Amino acid sequence: QVQLVESGGGLVQSGGSLRLSCAASARTFSNYAVGWFRQAPGKEREFVTAISGRHSGTYYADSVNGRFTISRDNAKNTVYLQMNSLKREDTAVYYCAAASVLTRSMGMYNYWGQGTQVTVSS
Repeated sequence: QVQLVESGGGLVQSGGSLRLSCAASARTFSNYAVGWFRQAPGKEREFVTAISGRHSGTYYADSVNGRFTISRDNAKNTVYLQMNSLKREDTAVYYCAAASVLTRSMGMYNYWGQGTQVTVSS
């Protein structure tokens, strides 16, 4: 069982930066890939980025590639999402999730956090 808690969301101006954190409870956290997904009002949840458990392989959605960076500190059971050059279209609730393999597929993620709101103003 893995419990995930996101933090770091908030209101930021366009062009600004935020860093989200995803803290996990699992003793074997390094066995899990962690992904970030987001859901904007009236839209479906979408993949943002993911990182593997041990070897730091990563995937990024085209819409955030070059602006967002995912990283993890297994000693702290935490995954980070550094978001730079934020745009209004990045406004969404951001969720972290854990899976047994590195994947972009939402259905492969068995454990989810409650989400944190990110709002980008113009």
